[in-house]
Amino acid sequence: MTDEETEATEGSLLLDDQLCFALYAAQRAVTSVYRPLLDELGLTYPQYLVLLVLWERGETTVKELAAALRLDYGTVSPLLKRLESAGLVRRERAAHDERSVLVACTEPGEKLRERAAGVPDALLAATGLAATEVARLREELWRLAEKSQPAPNRPH
Repeated sequence: MTDEETEATEGSLLLDDQLCFALYAAQRAVTSVYRPLLDELGLTYPQYLVLLVLWERGETTVKELAAALRLDYGTVSPLLKRLESAGLVRRERAAHDERSVLVACTEPGEKLRERAAGVPDALLAATGLAATEVARLREELWRLAEKSQPAPNRPH
């Protein structure tokens, strides 16, 4: 972006100049590309994200799963309930700590991983972006997410 373009968007109330709107539009567009791919797997996008974490980490606690997804327990719990009803995950109390609930993929959940393996490449093909462009964009988005976090409370 040139200095002139930067100056033109600073303080602008034009819809297309809003970072939040660009992110919103991009998120909706990407999610719409995912939808038919995930429909074939019988998953919603949030359910797919839960399975990605479990495929990567194996058995984990609900608390760790929620943290990895940057979601609260109240949002993750219904997702897990639906995945459990579908036979893709199992939940059980941890033997060492009754307050902790462990989540793991079942055999059908693990088998679904093989079918899901083509989803990332299909997304790349659908967007027309090169892998390097996606990597750069993802890096920038993580940087934005990090910088957008509220500063930790500091003693005054």
